[in-house]
Amino acid sequence: MAHLIASQVAVAVPLGNDLSLKRTALKVSNLNFQDKSWALVLTFDLKASNSQLRSLRVTCMSVQQASVPKVTVSPLELEDANEPPLNIYKPKEPYTATIVSVERLVGPKAPGETCHIVIDHGGNVPYWEGQSYGVIPPGENPKKPGSPHNVRLYSIASTRYGDNFDGKTASLCVRRAVYYDSEIGKEDPSKQGVCSNFLCNSKPGDKIKITGPSGKIMLLPEDDPNATHIMIATGTGVAPFRGYLRRMFMELVPKFKFGGLAWLFLGVANTDSLLYDDEFTKYLKDYPDNFRYDKALSREQKNRSRGKMYVQDKIEEYSDEIFKLLDNGAHIYFCGLKGMMPGIQDTLKKVAEQRGENWEEKLSQLKKNKQWHVEVY
Repeated sequence: MAHLIASQVAVAVPLGNDLSLKRTALKVSNLNFQDKSWALVLTFDLKASNSQLRSLRVTCMSVQQASVPKVTVSPLELEDANEPPLNIYKPKEPYTATIVSVERLVGPKAPGETCHIVIDHGGNVPYWEGQSYGVIPPGENPKKPGSPHNVRLYSIASTRYGDNFDGKTASLCVRRAVYYDSEIGKEDPSKQGVCSNFLCNSKPGDKIKITGPSGKIMLLPEDDPNATHIMIATGTGVAPFRGYLRRMFMELVPKFKFGGLAWLFLGVANTDSLLYDDEFTKYLKDYPDNFRYDKALSREQKNRSRGKMYVQDKIEEYSDEIFKLLDNGAHIYFCGLKGMMPGIQDTLKKVAEQRGENWEEKLSQLKKNKQWHVEVY
């Protein structure tokens, strides 16, 4: 019964350290924010030994504002700067922020675990959509005894106002990095991603050292509010696009009233691996003329050749339309693992040749026009 509730009711996690993810009980309460009524709040134990509880899929805060057209944000002074903030805090002098919440994003059939992590920076580390934070995990760098770990960069998955719309938090979308040993047929606990596991294991109130913000490549161009934005992501690469879409469709931002087209292509393994799907599905319902959403589920869908459906196959499926949009000035963004780009480039080159175009020349022109945005890791 609890699983049924979790799959149908959006989950909100309010600020404050009194909510501990160590609880194994289900808490149901009401939340008022900006004088608006929000849906139920459900919190689950992400570290409980109960396997059924751990398998619950948690939906991030803010999806449940279905009765509210758009959410008021503050402080609006965050709109005043003409240039994005850059490297306010550096590795030698990082900012100590606080973990607000850690939520499992994926269902039980997803390969691996991906978490949504909200960090309270108190408004001291402002950022723009599309930027990244650096995270310095605790402990000593094994390659440099006595020195801290190197900085790990994570794309920010929220707007500049954060999940609580007050400009004091930032959200990260983090997949737990583990090593699967094929010889023993299970994970090797001695080989884990240092920073991703630190983040996914964190609990409310824990301290975290952050640097940045950094990055200008993935900033959302806002000079034309009616522009077309084609967003292509694999897995956690959807992080910056979640920020874009919240700014376009969820927040009431006086200086940015989006009237263009946002088209998201998201590639993951299966339905349980979809990230922020409830948010995106809501935009599709509320803004059908301004948002399109296509999923490539490699373990559940087949492409035209009856092979696995990857994000490049979806691009090829809509290639004529995509090329026409690019010819008319659309911006195209790619974010995810490096391995996504060769297949996508091959697909785009093949389509260009079928259209009688030279892909290298077209790509050069897209870059020159600042329509081409890539951030892979």
